[in-house]
Amino acid sequence: MAERRERLISAAYMLYSDPGFPETTIEKLCTAARISNRAFYECFSGRNELMQALHERCVQETLTAVAKSIAQAPDTPLGRAEAGIAGYITYVTEDRRRARIMHLEVRRAGDCLTMSRQQAVQAFTQIIETNVFDLPRVAETDRRLLALGMIGAIQELLIEWVLADDPPPVDSLISTATHIFYRSFTT
Repeated sequence: MAERRERLISAAYMLYSDPGFPETTIEKLCTAARISNRAFYECFSGRNELMQALHERCVQETLTAVAKSIAQAPDTPLGRAEAGIAGYITYVTEDRRRARIMHLEVRRAGDCLTMSRQQAVQAFTQIIETNVFDLPRVAETDRRLLALGMIGAIQELLIEWVLADDPPPVDSLISTATHIFYRSFTT
């Protein structure tokens, strides 16, 4: 069963990113994974549960990549923030499918993934709170709201990157997000 589950997650990684979550039927997933519809339902209750498993895997892998970037950064709030931003954007954009699933298709999946999205946002909020909130200016603001604003800005930059006919260079995404960070956290 674990091997079939992995094949379905791999099929969903391809199909949920293109043609997209709403357009991907269980039949298409089963064909791509080379399993029967019955075998699908032995692994997942439906497309939504499969999307949730895929999204959570993408988030966990990204959290690991960001933690590694921060651990290798200069041990200052600004050094950790810059490394975290660059680590996040670089990792997510290394595979356009990952960026599309994490920032576009998860929204297109609808209410069924609201909890999964909120858990991901909470995990990234915790990273920001843990690594950059010893900056002097931050003490004057609501830290959680500031972290959420930063997350929202990065999400919108990545949605633009996914949807644009001529996507901005990844370096521009990183420098823009870093600029937003500096303006939000240090001025």
